[in-house]
Amino acid sequence: MKILHTSDWHVGKVLKGRSRLSEQIAVLAEIIEIAKAERPDLVLIAGDMFDTAVVAPDTTKVVTRALSALRAAGADVIAIAGNHDNGATLDALRPWADAAGVTLRGTITQAADHVIVGESESGEPWRVAALPFVSQRHAVRATEMFSLSAAEATQTYADHIARLIGTLAETFDDGRINLVTAHLTVFGATTGGGERDAHTIASYAVPGSVFPTGTHYVALGHLHRRQQVPAPCPVHYSGSPLAIDFGEEENLPSVTIVEVSATSTAKTRAVPITSARRLRTVRGTVAELGRMSGDGDSWLRVYVQEAPRAGLREAVQELLPNAIDVRIDPQVLAGGAADPARASRTGRSPAQLFDEYLTSRGHADSAVSELFARLYDEASST
Repeated sequence: MKILHTSDWHVGKVLKGRSRLSEQIAVLAEIIEIAKAERPDLVLIAGDMFDTAVVAPDTTKVVTRALSALRAAGADVIAIAGNHDNGATLDALRPWADAAGVTLRGTITQAADHVIVGESESGEPWRVAALPFVSQRHAVRATEMFSLSAAEATQTYADHIARLIGTLAETFDDGRINLVTAHLTVFGATTGGGERDAHTIASYAVPGSVFPTGTHYVALGHLHRRQQVPAPCPVHYSGSPLAIDFGEEENLPSVTIVEVSATSTAKTRAVPITSARRLRTVRGTVAELGRMSGDGDSWLRVYVQEAPRAGLREAVQELLPNAIDVRIDPQVLAGGAADPARASRTGRSPAQLFDEYLTSRGHADSAVSELFARLYDEASST
């Protein structure tokens, strides 16, 4: 059978105040075209379809239309919630999803609800253990819903996840293609650069050994870099199909195509996604930045190699309209004067204290001082 594995769409994500919805729509349209060309039997979406738990109506429309289009391309579609998604909201969409032929799993319910079975076009039976993201505080409750011992409540997060997956995998057999999809951090994997730190730290990581050896393929979401991780069975992250933030500018956005049978090892290949704008970081003085030829259509993070001054950001953005993140190069800031000993504030005005602070940081600028004085006057007169 053939599988299309994707995850971490993060529809609704805003980059430095700029909406990227048009890019996200283009990326999903490209994935749909890949599905039409590849004709997979199954599409697995391993979480984080949305970027935030509170979703705008337009964003919901984009995601549901994409899911419907993938189903219309002829594949079975299974999607689970990630840590950015609102699992309860996804579960509320299940009546629509069931009618559309799409399988959604947002939160942990009974074990039987998380094992989905089907058959490929050529008649190969498959079984998917679908595990949405489970937070630490809900891990104990989830294991209880799977009828596990309450005495295990003191175990680690990894132990709970292992028990959840183990319970689901009890239904695996040699006659089917056994699959797992989950939204997890696995030890040994590399972050993409734009993930939420709180959910990728070691206390949220699990070893590859949580996945049973009889599993033919594990489709993971959560980390935004495409990769295979060490485990007793094939465990893969598809990565995000577009760079989420500037920490991911070196990633190669793609979806993963998997070909596997009950008696063969899974073979994977990446299909690049090219619809979204690139994210790039550039450095230089204002004069050097001015000699850059606009840098095409990329979103830019700019490190300016000059001392701070009023109007610097605006000057850079006039030269490079796609510069959405303008900063002073840390090397320039490191060359500033050291902090002086704290001086007495007695008899000194706020403007004088602010001027001294600017001077101590190597940022002395009369325009900035004038702006501070005007803002201070406005604030103190209200």
